[in-house]
Amino acid sequence: MTASTEITPTIADRVRLATSAALDRKGLDAKVLYLGPVSDFTDYFLLVSGANPRQVQAIADAVDETLRREGVRPLHVEGQRSAQWLLLDYGDFLVHVFDRERRDFYALDRLWSDAKDVTEEFVP
Repeated sequence: MTASTEITPTIADRVRLATSAALDRKGLDAKVLYLGPVSDFTDYFLLVSGANPRQVQAIADAVDETLRREGVRPLHVEGQRSAQWLLLDYGDFLVHVFDRERRDFYALDRLWSDAKDVTEEFVP
């Protein structure tokens, strides 16, 4: 039996890939929060907005396609019907793609204000 030489991307690499894919689709106001110390269900949130439902869907699709090419698949996806708030759950990080109205209304970055904002590490 031979050992696999395939390298699995680290969590930071996966979040970086997801962020890059979202920004490539003109995602707006990307923010990455590190929830490790304040959450027991995930380590990171990527929050990003789209200008309309079509762009919200395109951003989510780009994130999904980019990560799938790396062998990373979401455990769960929600919100595809309305494309107002799409959630891609990768276990150790969650990607939230909102339209602007839902992002303002749910204000996850304020709700999770105890989490560390690490956006500068992930957004060029």
